Amino acid sequence: MKNLILASSSPRRKELLENLHITFEVSSSDVDESFDPALTPGEVVMELSSRKAKAVSLQHQESFVIGADTVVVLEGTVLGKPKDRTEAYSMLKGLSGKTHSVYTGVSIIAPDKEKNFYVKTDVVFWELSDEEINAYIDTSEPFDKAGAYGIQGFGSVLVKEIKGDYFSVVGLPVSRTVRELRNAGYFQPFS
Repeated sequence: MKNLILASSSPRRKELLENLHITFEVSSSDVDESFDPALTPGEVVMELSSRKAKAVSLQHQESFVIGADTVVVLEGTVLGKPKDRTEAYSMLKGLSGKTHSVYTGVSIIAPDKEKNFYVKTDVVFWELSDEEINAYIDTSEPFDKAGAYGIQGFGSVLVKEIKGDYFSVVGLPVSRTVRELRNAGYFQPFS
């Protein structure tokens, strides 16, 4: 069987694959994450995930490579990772009491093909007080997460409901990714 490489330094994506007992390596890439603002959110995450996967694939041409990228979109604005406390507060205040969308793009590069897709999940936040927002920021969790929160950690208490794939919000739509790996000829799950 060919090697599988996760082109991401995200501990969350790594953990999601480990939960499936799939053997893989991690090899992150340092790619430019700027994007054309004319792109739709789905196009943005597919473009960025493809860049990450291609950069790693160049060094591992006989392997299967998974790249992924996640963005949070509120009222048409793409929210990346906050640069500082002020930006984290602003993002969380904006998300308070509203529905936003989380887009996760995935690129799978096989030795002879590439598949790109994205999954969109809508997330509804509770109304958040300033005290709740500041207490959450004090955990330091918001600083390496798109939209300034992590649904799998302390940020779970901010979320009222989701409509879609929970794992996509964490950073990797596991079920769709496994199906696309199978379609690319990587493996049969649960074998």
